[in-house]
Amino acid sequence: MAENRTEVLVGGAVMALAIGFVVYAGQVAGLSLGQSATYPLTASFRSAEGITLGTDVRLAGVKIGTVSDMELNPTTFRAETEIQIQNGIELPYDSAITVASEGLLGGNYIEIVPGGSLDNLAAGDEIEDTQSAISLVSLMMKFVSGGSE
Repeated sequence: MAENRTEVLVGGAVMALAIGFVVYAGQVAGLSLGQSATYPLTASFRSAEGITLGTDVRLAGVKIGTVSDMELNPTTFRAETEIQIQNGIELPYDSAITVASEGLLGGNYIEIVPGGSLDNLAAGDEIEDTQSAISLVSLMMKFVSGGSE
């Protein structure tokens, strides 16, 4: 009888741990049951190196959205990117969007730098002021070679 009770307690602890892991993995992946409504914006980057679907979109270091679609434009050879921004966050029309890095060993994310326009971007608008990813490897190679390139 005591052996049965121990097995039930250990089984319950394993199940609770598994449920906790699934909830944590969902939060890390950006999934939630009560996900707020979003609106789409687009941007065209010369290089979107390090950006994938689900990458964070941040404003002042705070996550306000994610990258929802990315494909190569065969005419311009640019990375056409769609991002989803949380409703209620109104961005000025002249805002800039950049591919930023979390550091030498960190990943990349999308940073939005708000402009000063009185008009705001609407759903489906394109952010025209873009700055592509800076390759840290090429910067280091320039530094090592003395910038002679």
